[in-house]
Amino acid sequence: MKPIIFVLTVFFALGLTSAAFAGQACYSKAEAEAEQGLRIHSELMVIGLNCQAMPRFASQNLYGKYRIFTRDHADLIAAYEKILTTYFQRTGSPDPAGSFNTLRTTLANKVSRDAASMRPDLFCVRYAPRIEQASGMDMKAVRKWASTFYPSHPVSSPICDQ
Repeated sequence: MKPIIFVLTVFFALGLTSAAFAGQACYSKAEAEAEQGLRIHSELMVIGLNCQAMPRFASQNLYGKYRIFTRDHADLIAAYEKILTTYFQRTGSPDPAGSFNTLRTTLANKVSRDAASMRPDLFCVRYAPRIEQASGMDMKAVRKWASTFYPSHPVSSPICDQ
């Protein structure tokens, strides 16, 4: 599916139009899913980078699996990026692309800080299986994972009508 058609399909399938949420500073369900999806993507990157050199995980090529996941889900990741850039436009950010990039960096930094707070071997034992889990997911499964919200990992804006 072409990326722009995919983005439009996601927007309309999830009921996300700029008129529906104009001026609100809360996330629609699609925006919350998009942030959570990008958090998952960032987490997989940090796991892959941190665990690739650990002797116990070296043969698993975790960073390579992260890159394959990224390639296989490039359209979904691009749609999530577009949804959040549109959110920043809708909420009046003077630099929507910059606000999006700041969010992306914040997500990756949080996962990196969490990794740094643990012994590397313990971090990898605990989190490396997520790359294996994600590697076997199709788009529907990734979206289901991204749309499951956990109180311990809240999204950065409240979800509208909750």
